[in-house]
Amino acid sequence: MPPGDHPTSDVPAAKCRAGRGLEGDRFFGYRPDYHGQITFFAWEVHEAARREFKLPALSPDVFRRNVVVEGLDLNALIGSRFTLGGVGFEGMSESRPCHWMNSAVAPGAEDWLKGRGGLRARILTDGELNCGEVELLTHGVS
Repeated sequence: MPPGDHPTSDVPAAKCRAGRGLEGDRFFGYRPDYHGQITFFAWEVHEAARREFKLPALSPDVFRRNVVVEGLDLNALIGSRFTLGGVGFEGMSESRPCHWMNSAVAPGAEDWLKGRGGLRARILTDGELNCGEVELLTHGVS
């Protein structure tokens, strides 16, 4: 099934489960070693995409990432362990854009998003991410 067949929804909190993913996510429990147990996306990239493609009504959910954050260099977290909102994560890789971004956002979006598609991470500790401000703590490179 293509990703667009799975609805997205805004939630006030995301329940993170170590080694399993986010409760309610279509990839929850997919594989213990799955690098995309959670995906992060930068609000700044969303805003830049709105400007680049002249789509002021573009919603962040079109990018199909689990958590939208602001003020974090997500690529710098690749290979690092970090804590966000009291939950432990390990940054695994860029969440590379897929070809369907060209139809979900606009023609050319896949190429434009390369290098800024977000962060795929593994969840290291159980916890809950709540909407609003959370503190980021880095724990070095793995």
